[in-house]
Amino acid sequence: MKYFSLNNRENTSSFENAVVKGLASDKGLYFPERIPQLPKGFFDKIDELSQMEIAFEVIKDYVGDEIPENELKAIIDQTLDFNFPVVPVEKHIGVLELFHGPTLAFKDVGARFMAGCLGYFIKKGNLGNITVLVATSGDTGGAVANGFLGVEGIDVVILYPKEKVSGIQEKQLTTLGQNIRALEVNGSFDDCQDMVKRAFLDEEIQKKRQLTSANSINVARWLPQMFYYFLAWKQLKDKKEELVFSVPSGNFGNICAGLMAREMGLPIKHFIAANNTNDVVTRYLETEKFEPKPSVHTISNAMDIGNPSNFVRVLEIFQNEFKNLKEALSSYSFDDEKTKKAIKEVYRKDSYVMDPHGAVGYLGLKEFLKENPEYYGVFLETAHPVKFLETVEAAIGKKIEIPDKVKVFMNKEKRSEEISNYDDLKQYLLK
Repeated sequence: MKYFSLNNRENTSSFENAVVKGLASDKGLYFPERIPQLPKGFFDKIDELSQMEIAFEVIKDYVGDEIPENELKAIIDQTLDFNFPVVPVEKHIGVLELFHGPTLAFKDVGARFMAGCLGYFIKKGNLGNITVLVATSGDTGGAVANGFLGVEGIDVVILYPKEKVSGIQEKQLTTLGQNIRALEVNGSFDDCQDMVKRAFLDEEIQKKRQLTSANSINVARWLPQMFYYFLAWKQLKDKKEELVFSVPSGNFGNICAGLMAREMGLPIKHFIAANNTNDVVTRYLETEKFEPKPSVHTISNAMDIGNPSNFVRVLEIFQNEFKNLKEALSSYSFDDEKTKKAIKEVYRKDSYVMDPHGAVGYLGLKEFLKENPEYYGVFLETAHPVKFLETVEAAIGKKIEIPDKVKVFMNKEKRSEEISNYDDLKQYLLK
């Protein structure tokens, strides 16, 4: 499989190069030259397949022969060593729980898969040391830190916006030490992401360090998110209704992967991009005008993105045809007050505790089902509610039990350096 830059289709790459480099030389995101179609037999026998076997069939064509089959299966095994249950919440509504991994966030899958691929490429080649440079609006940092912790030949530098991630999220990305470094940025997530993109194009830094990104701009972080949707469909395939998935959306990597799964033949008819007040895509689907704007801080902070990088990939899936996109995708946005109210009401009514991102997904699904009651809807819980302790406890009026996975680092010392601008980042990377 070759990958091309979405800025220039003539600029092509192997899977390995796309993983190692992250971005194309012309700043474009990589996209596969074709979307493989899965045979009907795969879906007919999916009950007989393990999580690893399903994921292998989904991803193998995207990797090709660049990672041997046994190595790729081992990477997938390590990536998917936890469950992805679909839990009933209301009549015609279920929740896909993606928080059962080591950092209690959906990004564990992409981070672990990418760490496995990059680790393999380092071992087999002459790449030398690689610096993974990543911006986080919340959960990416912890997942990447955990996924790459102790991987030989890899240093990790994580940029996160000061006072705009939750306390537990900050602990997860600042307390591990070893090959993990955290930089606290006086600014927004968009500022962090812009700094990362500038560093990739800075020749002075490139001479000093070999950089790659572990944000969802990297194909090895983005594509394995398709696994969720196949594993969920296996649990839902006997439903008589058409399926719709509501995905809390920030940088649009997760929902883009779901739309890729749909293009591969997965029978999910419709998707909902559920936004908080950072509603660039909601407004685009209303006006056909894509107008990025500065991000606004909300309680669903992982979605506080004013210029979602992966939306260009979503457009590519539909050949930039607005009509085709509208048939597959709806979008709604909700403010913090509606989000808090949803957390409170679903707990009172159904005894289910949602995090703020899942609550936005739930609200998007309810809005869609008002006009389309013939669907069975699934919203995604992308992070454990404990990661947003104060917000959730205030909404439900009850203490949340802290999982053992969180307790282990709660009393560890935070280690980070504060930076204010790109020059600060550059000096850090050059020293």
